[in-house]
Amino acid sequence: MLHTPHAPTPRPRARSRRRLRAAALLASAVSVCLIAASAPPTPLGVGDRLFPQLGNPGYDVTAYDLSFTYSGDNGKPLKAVTTIDARTTADLDRINLDFAHGKVDSVEVDGEPAGFATAGEDLVVTPEDELDEGDRTRITVRHSSDPVYPEDRPGGWVRTADGLAMANQADVAHLVFPCNDHPSDKARFTFRITAPDGLTAVANGLPADVDRAGGSTTWTYRTGHPMATELAQVSIGRSTVLHRTGPHGLPVRDVVPTQHRAVLEPWLEKTPGQIAWMEEKVGRYPFETYGLLMADATTGFELETQTLTLFERELFTEPAYPKWYVESIMVHELAHSWFGNSVSPATWSDLWLNEGHATWYEALYAEETADRPMEARMKAAYGASDRWRTAGGPPAAPKPPKNGSKTGIFRSNVYDGAALVLYALREEIGRPAFERVERAWVARNQDGTATTADFVRLASGIAGRDLGGFFQAWLYGEKTPPMPGHPDWKQTPAAKTPEKAPAKAAHRTHAE
Repeated sequence: MLHTPHAPTPRPRARSRRRLRAAALLASAVSVCLIAASAPPTPLGVGDRLFPQLGNPGYDVTAYDLSFTYSGDNGKPLKAVTTIDARTTADLDRINLDFAHGKVDSVEVDGEPAGFATAGEDLVVTPEDELDEGDRTRITVRHSSDPVYPEDRPGGWVRTADGLAMANQADVAHLVFPCNDHPSDKARFTFRITAPDGLTAVANGLPADVDRAGGSTTWTYRTGHPMATELAQVSIGRSTVLHRTGPHGLPVRDVVPTQHRAVLEPWLEKTPGQIAWMEEKVGRYPFETYGLLMADATTGFELETQTLTLFERELFTEPAYPKWYVESIMVHELAHSWFGNSVSPATWSDLWLNEGHATWYEALYAEETADRPMEARMKAAYGASDRWRTAGGPPAAPKPPKNGSKTGIFRSNVYDGAALVLYALREEIGRPAFERVERAWVARNQDGTATTADFVRLASGIAGRDLGGFFQAWLYGEKTPPMPGHPDWKQTPAAKTPEKAPAKAAHRTHAE
């Protein structure tokens, strides 16, 4: 669903109108309504091809207001209040929210108590009165937010050496707070985090307020642009916030473990130059701030949480990782600001648009700054591409993950395999047209969501010819098509080209 502007505080609806209308119904119709209302709650979804139960139909979230109270013990649940402003897109007698890990104490709809029940991984809310299509409504849920998960369900809160951070991709924001947990429904966020004095809390967006009272501090942050739930970030710990200036006066703030500040600074000071490099390629940075969150935790991945990218500290302090490699991973996550964050995937099958582009600029940066040729990397990817397609599906039609793990879609076919599609496109239409496609894509879709079909239409328009057949083969074919301009490129036997691990999964095996 498209994002709608931030809604004003909902006004009470004329409930007498509903009651008069209900009183006028025929007895038989009333009976039908009562039967429907007593039906058991049912989990819903937006019908995503890969994850049909994610998200919920019938409304568009315009804003989240999230309040967390942290005790100082990262093994205990946080007290939380989630307030959701939404506009209904259908008549609703129930509202399904994604929420699967926490105790719900109460729910209100427009200030009045509402019934609630769980169904699968949904919290099903029954307001006192039905909602009409086009209504603006406010849902308030008082709940706990538990940072301890079963072993088979990682993600959500990440427990660090001194506190907490978030890693919600692809589907675990709803382990942290009730939401419409699908990237097609973006919204603005306000965060209010209360923690004991001596700790520092930081979240997406810019700081709006700090209030100290009674041995604790409450920090408030607000995003200036809509955001998908998977990109939400809250960091709580013994951290130092470092400030510097990026291109055009952009505020850059980094959050680092205080004890590691000195050793991390040489890496952090590279960020403004990397932002400038990306702006030369695709245009102005799309958000109000940027920075790195260095988590003192072992996760095996980095994550492009909007305006505050999550990194493992040890990526920067482990000497086995080459300098060029670490810098290229920094650019990979930065590139997501344009590809994946500002322009979000309409469905999870469109993931290749996120990861393929981030991998493309990761590789291009390594080529331009570290003499790591793009052509050599793409030739190696071409040699492995058929195996990646067999294992994970074509780039734009990834196979569902095994064992229900949503992160199972983050395979090489949507990283180097998808970057290979972009390389083929550049070879097919030429570098100048390709660069126009890249700039136009982020400019036309800023703050929105987009599909693979949208990208195909844009590229065809700029190229001046129908590229539907080209993209059909490259994005959906079981076998990799011949590479334009490189008829000698062949598939390589498995023993000669081990699969590279993508940036989000076990990056250590990726380094050379």
